[in-house]
Amino acid sequence: MPLPLRLEKITPGNVLAACQLRIRPEQEGLAAPVAQSLAEAYAQPEIAWPRLIVDGEEPVGFVMGFFMVRLDPDDPADRLRSGIWRLNIAADKQGRGYGRFAVLAVSEEIRRRGQSRATVTWVPGEHGPERFYLRLGFRLTGEQIGDEVVGELDLPEA
Repeated sequence: MPLPLRLEKITPGNVLAACQLRIRPEQEGLAAPVAQSLAEAYAQPEIAWPRLIVDGEEPVGFVMGFFMVRLDPDDPADRLRSGIWRLNIAADKQGRGYGRFAVLAVSEEIRRRGQSRATVTWVPGEHGPERFYLRLGFRLTGEQIGDEVVGELDLPEA
């Protein structure tokens, strides 16, 4: 019997499968490759939470959460936040609920760690994820970090 949809910790046994995930060509300038995300996670293990999204036995995406970070480290007034750092769903698997599953799973981990809000940033544009995040309930905050806008989602207690 196949295993259900789940997040798996990145291990020596699945790191290659994670790095081989490819998003749609028109999205490539909007989301970093998984290998870059894993390098950033390696460099910042105290805040990064990288996971492979697996359906049965098939890797279908990658998500990386972050916990207790200032989005703008140069702004001492910026509050500590947690949220979605990266989300890459394989090109041929998009639109099937895998991204939604990943966002809900990271949100649950944020709640488990005692926080009540998830943050995400994205590059606005025709092929970007803005509609996806807004459909999930994220709202634009009016903030911008570099070329990315900031969205937040309130996480009610379960």
